[in-house]
Amino acid sequence: MTELLAVVSITLFAVISPGPDFAMVSRNSLLLSRRAGLLNACGIGAGVLVHISYTLIGIGMLILQSLWVYSLFKAVSAIWLIYLGITMLRQANLPFVSQTSVTSNDLGALKTGFLTNLLNPKTTLFIVSLFVQVVDPQTPVAVQIGYGLFISLAHVIWFSTVALFFSSSGVNARFLRMRQGIDRFFGGILIAFGTLLAATHFTSK
Repeated sequence: MTELLAVVSITLFAVISPGPDFAMVSRNSLLLSRRAGLLNACGIGAGVLVHISYTLIGIGMLILQSLWVYSLFKAVSAIWLIYLGITMLRQANLPFVSQTSVTSNDLGALKTGFLTNLLNPKTTLFIVSLFVQVVDPQTPVAVQIGYGLFISLAHVIWFSTVALFFSSSGVNARFLRMRQGIDRFFGGILIAFGTLLAATHFTSK
């Protein structure tokens, strides 16, 4: 029971802490559509399942213990975040068109959520550390898989809630008038995340 409570409480704190996932879902829910935000959330949940899978089979520890593999992972992550940020900055300068025409396709929204989470070192560290330091190695595999499914579902529920909030009519109408500022704000945040990640990559060498 103590282990379960620890997994639940640590997961909830980790999920709601701001990061690239939050910036991406908030922006897309505001400026694209509720559907795009919800699909982003589902993509994030799928990304978490990948983190869970490689952690359960032991690859997670190998990633953290192998300096060059983890450094490469951080470099790719930084490039992806900076790319997303630059894309948002470029879109800020485009004329606004109807939401239906700018809404990304379903596969694209899923892919963006999936890759943003999959390439997030924060999620890698969180999940690997959780299973190494909190979950007892003697815990049945079925229970560990259950923990993993809970962590993924917690991400989907939280980011779906974020998507629903930012796409609600009152919030959306208020912020839509600041579309360019929103794109620049969240684009800048993602570029900052990516730059900091790149900085830690080079300073750790």
